[in-house]
Amino acid sequence: MHMKIDVIGPTYPNKGGIAHYNTLMCEHLAKKHKVKCYSFKRLYPKLLYPGRDQLDKDSNSKIKTDSDRFIDSMNPFTWLKVFNKVRKDKPDLLIMPWWTSLLSPMFFTWAFLTKTLTKTKVLFLCHNVLPHERKFFDKPLTKITYLFSDFFVTHSKKDRDDLFGMIKGANVKVGAHPTYDVFNQKQWDKDGVKKELGLKGDVILFFGYVRPYKGLQYLIEAMPKILKKKDLTLIIVGEFWSPTKEEVTKRLKELNIEKNVKIFDEYVPNEEVGKYYSASDIVVLPYTSATNSGIVQTAFGFNIPVIVSNEGGLPEVVIDEKTGYIVPTENSNEIAKTVLRYYKDRNHIDFAKNIEKDKKRFEWDRIVELIESFF
Repeated sequence: MHMKIDVIGPTYPNKGGIAHYNTLMCEHLAKKHKVKCYSFKRLYPKLLYPGRDQLDKDSNSKIKTDSDRFIDSMNPFTWLKVFNKVRKDKPDLLIMPWWTSLLSPMFFTWAFLTKTLTKTKVLFLCHNVLPHERKFFDKPLTKITYLFSDFFVTHSKKDRDDLFGMIKGANVKVGAHPTYDVFNQKQWDKDGVKKELGLKGDVILFFGYVRPYKGLQYLIEAMPKILKKKDLTLIIVGEFWSPTKEEVTKRLKELNIEKNVKIFDEYVPNEEVGKYYSASDIVVLPYTSATNSGIVQTAFGFNIPVIVSNEGGLPEVVIDEKTGYIVPTENSNEIAKTVLRYYKDRNHIDFAKNIEKDKKRFEWDRIVELIESFF
């Protein structure tokens, strides 16, 4: 089967996991199908983006795909320009990522016009059916946009159930979030990296944008309990949105653990991502809300185990006590116990080998096959 597929979504130089995902998906789809990608010149209005810069200006190693990059979320004329291109392309399928209702006017426009004025089928690839930090308008805006889609892909059963709650009888399939294996996995020497970063001994990692739903406070509250029994370092790597770096630093001083926590407040260029993962023994995701996570799949790309909270789709991708651990949500005591347990278990559990064995279900070809299966 050979299809014509148009994709509307962020790609390089847009920042973040959604852009990485969209890029890699296009590249793998293009191995079997004719793919066109339409991307963003401006994704968010500045008012809605608390970060420093929406564009990745620092990565020398670019994760990119061929795309026509002209969409401006604040300029409806560019939305119509995209639709006209799609109409002229006459693809079999239009794929759009979905992760926030803040962009629903654009995606509604494309879904509605494509569904009503062309024969092209519409598929929403749902990273989050509903946002982690929800507002009163999220559900109605999401529902009205979804009404004009033929197919849906979610990465967790929870998202699928949320979708069924809005669109009864929706044609939805669940597929695991694929592994991010594009961050120079092989080039880092653990001891050399730790020396470069000023680290010694055992290291645990929190990685990604610091936002309320990421639950960083529970990991920080776990640190005094961990340090009573084991000396290690927590590295927090990512751009701070909320809480701020100043708020976190203040809390570290209150707990008297600032010497055991090292902060790298930055968006990490692609070629530097592997540095932080390679320096770490395990990655901790104490999320209070989740559907799936590119952080888990980046860790698995480096064969590094994870500790995840029992939220959303996270337990679906982690094999407890084999590829990582699942802990109760909002529970610093259990996080502390599990970190300590990992350092005992790693002497007799080959986490890297288990992750390598389990990777097959996270291959990008699985998502390609899932998309094809709708036809």
